[in-house]
Amino acid sequence: MRQRRIKAAFIRGGTSKGVFFRAGDLPEEQEERDATLLRALGSPDPYERQLDGMGGGLSSVSKAVIIGKSAREDADIDYTFAQVSVNEPLVDYAGTCGNLSSATGPFAIDEGMIDTRDGEAVVRVFNTNTSKIFHARFDVGDGEAVVEGEQRIPGVTQAGARVALEFLSPGGSMTGALLPTGNVVDEIETPDGERFRVSLVDATNPIVMVDAADVGITATEQPDALEARPEFMARMEEIRRAAGVAMGLGATLAEVPQAVPKIVVVGLPQSSFDIQGEDVPAASIDICARALSMGRLHRALPLTLSMCVATACRISGTIPALVSAKLVDGADVRIGNPSGVIAAGADVVRSGNGWDVERCRVIRTQRRLMEGSVLVPAG
Repeated sequence: MRQRRIKAAFIRGGTSKGVFFRAGDLPEEQEERDATLLRALGSPDPYERQLDGMGGGLSSVSKAVIIGKSAREDADIDYTFAQVSVNEPLVDYAGTCGNLSSATGPFAIDEGMIDTRDGEAVVRVFNTNTSKIFHARFDVGDGEAVVEGEQRIPGVTQAGARVALEFLSPGGSMTGALLPTGNVVDEIETPDGERFRVSLVDATNPIVMVDAADVGITATEQPDALEARPEFMARMEEIRRAAGVAMGLGATLAEVPQAVPKIVVVGLPQSSFDIQGEDVPAASIDICARALSMGRLHRALPLTLSMCVATACRISGTIPALVSAKLVDGADVRIGNPSGVIAAGADVVRSGNGWDVERCRVIRTQRRLMEGSVLVPAG
């Protein structure tokens, strides 16, 4: 039986990679579409290698993106992100991917979905996962997105062309509120009765943030070292699920999605080494962070998490604000993570008795790696 050929592109966006599809090339019915994405990525795979698909065995490289022309007046394209589980038959649309956001505008230009001229392009993107708008600014040359440049980002070896992302009013992406509980700090209880202080913030993605000192680490450890501690990993998942219930993302621990909320452990700025063995001086960062999702440690801090941490650092009384260095007004927050330092900006203002985030911003690079067809068995 012949395999189905589905037009696609394999693209690196920031520190993630994903398979990009045009909306019209995938089945409209969700169950069939999800089955297609699972087969294309090689999931589920109990060996966690995804050898029979395009996935890379980690959550950061087991992703799909669906792009269509938007019917909205304030957007040019619609962006749907799909997190494909590595070892389970699950496609999760509950969250979004900030890193792959950097490739959505270039993909639309390269596919001829948007008319443009050479020079700076501004693509307005509606993220269907969060119902939020972001703008992508990047250079176009000879009708295609420029990929060569001098911009470097932690976690990517080669320099590339700058893609500036601005997320507009990113608060309440899934919960409807920047602070889902109304508190800057909450205390949650895990199933064994232990209690932890957390800050629950929803900016670009819902995040639970924990003080590293409260869970026995410094937030400078390497991902492999933390993943080798099963008791730590299990505790983080318990905290994440309890926080998910507090944020209204599930009525019970079991109903909290795998993909959200994400969990970030934050700590005082201190000197460390990145995963390449390079020195990260304490003076070069404002806060340390280690992020987990889908049961694994991220080797580079995801973009949405970076912006959410930056937002939290600007809200007085949150755990990130308490452990971060003194910040300069208007400056980006420099976050130490396993791949070095990532800078993210957030414009946060007082709003009545609470807070509002007007926009978040970050710089990324992206590059189309392969294009053609993804083959999926017809059965």
